[in-house]
Amino acid sequence: MVETVNRHRPPIHDARGPRHALKRSRRQFLRRHRRDVAVIGLIFAVVFTWLAFSLGGALLNPALGSSFGSRLAEWARGHGGASVVNWAENEWYKHHAPPIGGTLPPGSIQNPTSNSQAISTSVQYLSTPKPMVPFASPALQGEGAWRPVGRRVDGVPAIYETTLRPDSVHTSYVAGVAWIDTKLLRASLYSGSAIPGGGPFPQSAPIKTSAARTLVAAFNAGFLMSNSNGGYYTAGRTEVPLRKGAASFVVYRNGSSNIVAWGNSVTLNHSIVSVRQNLDLLVSKGRPVPGLEATDTTQWGFTLGNAVYVWRSGLGITADGALVYVGGPGLNITDLANLLVRAGAVRAMELDINTDWVNFSSYKPSTRHGIAAASNGTELLSAMTGTPARYFESWWARDFITMSAIAPKNGKS
Repeated sequence: MVETVNRHRPPIHDARGPRHALKRSRRQFLRRHRRDVAVIGLIFAVVFTWLAFSLGGALLNPALGSSFGSRLAEWARGHGGASVVNWAENEWYKHHAPPIGGTLPPGSIQNPTSNSQAISTSVQYLSTPKPMVPFASPALQGEGAWRPVGRRVDGVPAIYETTLRPDSVHTSYVAGVAWIDTKLLRASLYSGSAIPGGGPFPQSAPIKTSAARTLVAAFNAGFLMSNSNGGYYTAGRTEVPLRKGAASFVVYRNGSSNIVAWGNSVTLNHSIVSVRQNLDLLVSKGRPVPGLEATDTTQWGFTLGNAVYVWRSGLGITADGALVYVGGPGLNITDLANLLVRAGAVRAMELDINTDWVNFSSYKPSTRHGIAAASNGTELLSAMTGTPARYFESWWARDFITMSAIAPKNGKS
């Protein structure tokens, strides 16, 4: 046994005897131990400091969401924890499925207001949309009826909104729909630091005072680029490569806009200033795309842990060129498509999903040429988070779309 020990660890020799040799061995062991503890402590200190700054900064960053939970989830996704976040969200939604049946809280359905103000005939504008036919029966008072909101353009309402239940089963939920007159309003794509990344950009939050003088509405764009399966073009440069066939919101130099499957009939040219892609078309030729399944979340909602019924938003274009925005809670992908079609969309795409990112705000200053601001903004649905102030904050890091008044033109369309 002694020979084995001596072969692998030679004994310490000390002229002062075995006792001094043992003390010397202990001192060496303690020095090594203290050194190892110091190294480990330093590693923990570095990791803790990084975590404190990184995670702490994320939890205090409103651009990552309105709640600490959403900020933590966004931070975790950005640091390799997407699978953990998806598991947690799946568990939450598994136990918080939207209830079947039920009634709406008072005031959920917005009653229409009379449009008694005289409309000028010196500007071109689209015909007022027809009321939407509700999905649930019997219809509630005001359900599907339009009401004008926001700043008017030379006395003409440029945006109409309505609310209705998204299906006949989950009757305790309400979705909001906004109809946008593109003869009166021009579109702009505002980029953010998080989406598409990079920058700086000519148009980015906060909305400047010069733009706020004509601002009528602002609303969310699409997914994070890593989840959008599409590209991003703006200010003469391609930030993320455009994908052929992707659902694309296209903005032209004259402020007009379109929603197309990229590369089929529209390709990049000098008349285009912005292209924002997100997934594939949800509506084509006035119908939901073939093969659309309510439980298919691998294509339409993977960024939220494959949840089926969540806050969703979408944007469509009608046959006469109006834009229609849909947003609301407890929606599956077929609900969203059906709402867009019912609103008149011939082509449509899904925009962002999740409570913190779905937001449509209209602005109505007290004077005709007043400055749009959070104080005169109203959300499409009162339950939308973020408030109309988000687009006026310098920290807002996600891209969004604005609709602004154009110079009046003679003649009504």
